[in-house]
Order: sequence, then C-alpha cells, then structure tokens
Amino acid sequence: MRGHLHLTASCYPAGQTYLREQSFRAPLHLSKPHEDAGALVVNIVNPTAGIFDGDAIELNVVAETGASIVLTTPSASRVYKSRSGGPAKVQQTFTVQAGAFLEFYPEPFIPQAGARYHQKTELRVASEGQLLYFDWLSPGRVASGEVFRYGELLWDLDVWTGEKLAARERYRLSPDDHSLDSLRLLHAQTHYLSCFVIGTESLPMAELEALNSPEVYLGHSPLSAGGFTVKVLCQDSLSARRTLRQLRDILYHSMSRQVPNLGRYM
Repeated sequence: MRGHLHLTASCYPAGQTYLREQSFRAPLHLSKPHEDAGALVVNIVNPTAGIFDGDAIELNVVAETGASIVLTTPSASRVYKSRSGGPAKVQQTFTVQAGAFLEFYPEPFIPQAGARYHQKTELRVASEGQLLYFDWLSPGRVASGEVFRYGELLWDLDVWTGEKLAARERYRLSPDDHSLDSLRLLHAQTHYLSCFVIGTESLPMAELEALNSPEVYLGHSPLSAGGFTVKVLCQDSLSARRTLRQLRDILYHSMSRQVPNLGRYM
C-alpha cells in the first residue's frame, strides 16, 4: 500500500490556526481537528490493522508563519512480520517556518516479531520557529512474549535549524547482532523515548534530572546548531507513558506555552 499525508497549517489574521491544504490516502486518515491552548490538534489515524512489508508511506507537514499545530495518533502504530523479507518504509518531513510551532506526539511504535521497518525523518525549523518532536519505540508485543524479536529497524533522522544541520542520527536495531545491547543494559523490556526540542534557549535541567529513578534513565544534550535532544530508557510501558507525559509538560512550560489537551487519556 502506498499512502501519504500532506498538510499545510496556516494562520488567520486573528491568530487561529487552520489547515490550508490537506491530502491523504490510505492507510492514513485524519479525524476532525480540535483547538486547545491556542493550537490546532490533529489526530493521524490508521484505520487498518497496521503497517505491512511493502507499504510505503509519506508524510509532509508544513507549519506556516504564525501557525501552531499538534500532530498526534490516537493509538499505537504496529508493524507486522515481513512475509517477503523486505521492509515497510515511512518517510516523513516536518517543516516549521519562522514564528510557527509544531509538535509531533505519537503513541508507541510496536514492531512485532519478524517485522522489518525503515523510517526516514527530516525536521526543518526556521529561525524563530519552535518544534517538539517525540518518538516512542517499544520492544514489541511484550504480553505475547515478543521482546526485541523484530527482524530489523532502520532509523534515519536529520534535524536542520535554518540552513545548518543540527543533528543526524542513523541506527540499525536487530536481534541478530549486538545493536540491542544498550537497550537491554538496564531493563529487559526497555521502552525508548526520543525527543528533539528546537526554539528554546535552555532546558530546565533540574526538572529533567528529577525524572530519573530506578525505572527511568534520562539524558539530554544540546545540538550543534541550536536546540536540544532528550533520550530516555524506561523500564516498561507504564513508566514510559508517565515519563513522556511529564517530559511534555516540562518542555511546554520551558517554551512558555500552555499544554494542549490531546482529547484522550494519556
């Protein structure tokens, strides 16, 4: 299946964000957006069972000057066992113009046993733009005994601030080599959270450090050309969900923004 989601969020003169352009094709769909805390909250829905090998999905989202948009998903994203030996592919680009704000806050990504998946992400943030980007990688279907049993995950991500490359991540995870050792180091069923924060001068270090506990191991670092990244290893899904919610609240407050309600239990 070849699907896409193309969105352009713009801003009325009165300051309200709206979707100026939208185009989507299965397996992606949009639920009715709602406004909260000055942002337009848009749920990206996959009404099918999930993502299969051979699927190719493209997301391209632009927040134009003055717009404030939150993109989220109402349920986990599942990638199923590869029947062909090939991967499912997702390519996504998020662009934030000057004076705009964009948050991407998905539910967990669950790769099932034998799944093969390749994700390419490009984050482009103009000067005076603001971005919060989250990823939540689960170890698999833990309740079914599938812990780190996927075939292969490839994760490519570039962060651009203005015309400068601020961060580049490339990693491959597979149970066939040592690439999972770091995820298994602290917890047997580690949930991995990743966050990029662009558009704030500093992070509230004390509040972030206070999230550390026997269940949660959090680190953070500035990027080479502005912005920050936060990485977290969590013991299980409960500690991951709790930490993600707390992290989101802290980062919103550090950007002097109200936290938009996503319209669901978090």
